[in-house]
Amino acid sequence: MHLLDLAALPCLARLCLVVMFPFSALDKIVHREDALQQADSSFLPGGRVLLLLAIVVEFVTPVCIVLGWHDRLAAFVLAGFCAVTALLYHPFWNYPGFWSKAGEGRGHFWDFLKNFGLVGGLVLLMIGGTPTSASAVLAHPLSAAPYMAADPAR
Repeated sequence: MHLLDLAALPCLARLCLVVMFPFSALDKIVHREDALQQADSSFLPGGRVLLLLAIVVEFVTPVCIVLGWHDRLAAFVLAGFCAVTALLYHPFWNYPGFWSKAGEGRGHFWDFLKNFGLVGGLVLLMIGGTPTSASAVLAHPLSAAPYMAADPAR
C-alpha cells in the first residue's frame, strides 16, 4: 500500500468534509451581532449560549474528525448540529414562493439541503465500513463499497 492509500486520501476526504466549519465559527466571531440575531431567531431561548456552543462545535469537531481522535463521536455531534441548524434556521417552508428568484426562502432551501448533505457524509463517517485502499477503488471504479457487497453467508 502507498501513503496515498493509508493516510493522505482519507485525511484529505475528511478535511474536505469539514473544512467549512472552522471558517463558519470564525465568521460567527467576526460578525457576532449578525450571528447572535440569527441564534435568537428560533424559538429556543438563550441565543448567546447557543452561539457559544455553535462556535465550540464548529472549531472542535472538525479537528477531531481530521485527526481521527474520537472521530465517530465528533461526526455524530456535528451531524446533529447540521440537522438542528437546518431545521431551526433554514425553514424554507415558511417563505411563500421560496422558488422565486427574489424569494428569501430559496437561499434557505439550498442551505437546508446542503446541511442534510453534510449530515449524510458525517453519518457515513460514523458508520465507517470496511476500509478500502485508494488503489483498489482506482482499479475497480465501478464496484460497490465493501459494506454494500452481498452477504457471503447467503
